[in-house]
Amino acid sequence: MLNRNVLSNNKFHFTSLGCARNLVDSEVMIGILLKAGYEITPEPKEADFLVVNTCAFLESSRKEGFDTIRELFALKKESAKIIIAGCMVQKHRGELKEAFPEIHYMLGSGDVEKILEAVTAGESGEAVTSAKSYLEWGEVPRMVSTPKHYAYLKIAEGCKKRCAFCIIPTIKGPLQSKTNERVLKEFNALLSQGVFEVILIAQDLGDYGKDRKEKGALAALLREMLQVKKDFWLRLLYLYPDEIDDELIAVMKSDPRICPYLDMPMQHINNEMLKAMHRTTSKEEILAILAKLRKEIPHVSIRTSLMVGFPGETEEQFAEMVDFVKKFALDNVGIFKFSLEKEAYAARLPNQIPEEVKQKRFEILAAAQLKAVRKRMKGAIGTKVIAIVEGFHPESQMLLKARTQRQCPDIDGHIIINDGRKVQEFGRLYEVEITDSTDYDFIGRVLGPVGAKPGRNKLAFV
Repeated sequence: MLNRNVLSNNKFHFTSLGCARNLVDSEVMIGILLKAGYEITPEPKEADFLVVNTCAFLESSRKEGFDTIRELFALKKESAKIIIAGCMVQKHRGELKEAFPEIHYMLGSGDVEKILEAVTAGESGEAVTSAKSYLEWGEVPRMVSTPKHYAYLKIAEGCKKRCAFCIIPTIKGPLQSKTNERVLKEFNALLSQGVFEVILIAQDLGDYGKDRKEKGALAALLREMLQVKKDFWLRLLYLYPDEIDDELIAVMKSDPRICPYLDMPMQHINNEMLKAMHRTTSKEEILAILAKLRKEIPHVSIRTSLMVGFPGETEEQFAEMVDFVKKFALDNVGIFKFSLEKEAYAARLPNQIPEEVKQKRFEILAAAQLKAVRKRMKGAIGTKVIAIVEGFHPESQMLLKARTQRQCPDIDGHIIINDGRKVQEFGRLYEVEITDSTDYDFIGRVLGPVGAKPGRNKLAFV
């Protein structure tokens, strides 16, 4: 290992774009550099190396990548070197070279562990292998960059599905699952570092183990994780409707440490649209799984993503989705306009929807969802919940922010704490009374800390 004392020009600045899976890759690169004696700085102008881990999923993602790189070139000191990693390197290396010929080094999506090679290289270069995605297999350092009480654990990469609108399989490659042993090792390492909430991520958690021809692999993995005799929250992100079966629901019900929360991408509710999107579920199956979840896990929070403006979407089909949002009280909905990606099957479909129509439908669906959310949230006023108080609110240090098991960090709303006098420390569970609500956030006051068994208290969950 290099000695920090003998390093000169050793400061680096890191920018991670895109999803949480990208963030985990960034944390590995940061860990490698820190272990080698380099020093991280939040100030781009101070850095000797500026690293950007990019995303290429959508046109908007690529634009963000180009804008970020352009901004860093404008901010950096003259001697500083810029290193670009991730999906944009894998898919758009030529465009990057043309736009930014002064890039010092480029790393492909699967070449995360070569970050030290990039930083120490005397001349410009690249390490871009055929590996389209990265999974930690051995003892690789990782510096968790999220607040100390939660962290993401990536259990698989790539995707075996072939949705018509999506280019993830071409970007990230085929499905690869970590072994149960490897996941458990990382899980225990995170807990030993003081992480309380572990968020499992993959392109589709439900496909975990299917590359090894294993049935029920996710449920089996969860059962092994639940054997760990510690207090924690375990959150599941990205489970497609067709992957949620009785076995998985039974495991979720079996232990209150599993958050009653599912991010279940639906994309649409009209059967013709679902078929055109190459989705494997029907409207009837989606409604059935929603009903089963509400019955078996009464306090479950369901987040989904819906798409407007897919090629051929009629006004009637769109209206069916609006009606669905009004009637089924989904807790959180991410609404997206169809993005025409040249490599996606849907790019070749007829009846592409004009951008102005997409925008109008986006606004109508968002308004319908907001109205439904407001009604549901008003009904929670006066209830008491268990929440983890995370820290000061970003808009004022006179306020705090907190989350229940039914609110995911970064993507969902939170509880704005306007009376936190009984808060002793951040990252701890407290009993909170909901006193009011805004559009997507609750407002509450802290009543006091909960007992030694987080998640087992019989308080309500909003």
